[in-house]
Amino acid sequence: MSIQVHQLTKIYGTQTAVDSISFEIEPGEIVGFLGPNGAGKSTTMKMLTCYIPPTSGEAKVCGLDVSDQSISVRKHVGYLPEHNPLYLDMYVKEYLAFAAGMGGVKNVKNRVEEVIALTHLGREKHKKIGQLSKGYRQRVGLAQAIIHDPDVLILDEPTSGLDPNQVMEIRDLIRSLGSNKTIMLSTHIMQEVEAICNRVIIIDKGHIVADDKLDNLRNQTAEKWIVRVQFAATVTEKDLKTIPGILKVTSLGNNAWRLSGDNAQFRQAVSHFALASNLEVTELVSEKDNLETIFRQLTKHVDGL
Repeated sequence: MSIQVHQLTKIYGTQTAVDSISFEIEPGEIVGFLGPNGAGKSTTMKMLTCYIPPTSGEAKVCGLDVSDQSISVRKHVGYLPEHNPLYLDMYVKEYLAFAAGMGGVKNVKNRVEEVIALTHLGREKHKKIGQLSKGYRQRVGLAQAIIHDPDVLILDEPTSGLDPNQVMEIRDLIRSLGSNKTIMLSTHIMQEVEAICNRVIIIDKGHIVADDKLDNLRNQTAEKWIVRVQFAATVTEKDLKTIPGILKVTSLGNNAWRLSGDNAQFRQAVSHFALASNLEVTELVSEKDNLETIFRQLTKHVDGL
């Protein structure tokens, strides 16, 4: 396993930030690590990258214990923290050469040029980091994280501050890196996870509340069978609630509705309802819960959600 976590706990005074969590991540997996603000995501990542020690429990990266072998762990890990710390007075190329030297890279010049190309920093490489936009600073942070070609990448909000075009470029880069690296990715952008990750871990108030492939999570939610339907004429919520198996009715406006049911034949039941009511259907599409809906269901007690 690339990452092994067993009963990992972090306590600050009277506050338990991470409470006895356990999970494993295999080589080549790209895992989305999600949770509300204050759930324990960044704290977990900091323990895995040896920035802070655990209070109790065990964590290993590439078979190395984060408490007893922290220097060795860091050689195998690339880390982009949530608040990207950079030397603003250094030039991009200079900073990456410095990071490469610290990481023990043998051919520094070639590796710096390679990473600059990967992160599309070519036009900015002779500028001081302090002159860069937030998006380009984020690229520099990602370049620093991969400069020593680590086996494991831990990325906390890697696309923060990027414009849509830059987001797509970084998505493609992360996806390509995932072909031979283990990646643990934290973000509040659910579309990011759906586009990149093959597995999701959700943490809430220091506890893991979900750990599975996205499709499996969709199949476990209460709203398992969902239909989006639009009628040519007006229909009321009261009428729709007469459909056999109906669980939830949500208006989408312009005679369109999102309906959830309790059985696999629910779409057929909606069709029968329309036929029996002499209603013309202009759209009828089966849906699955997206990750944002699943996230809200699993953490809805947080901050009034």
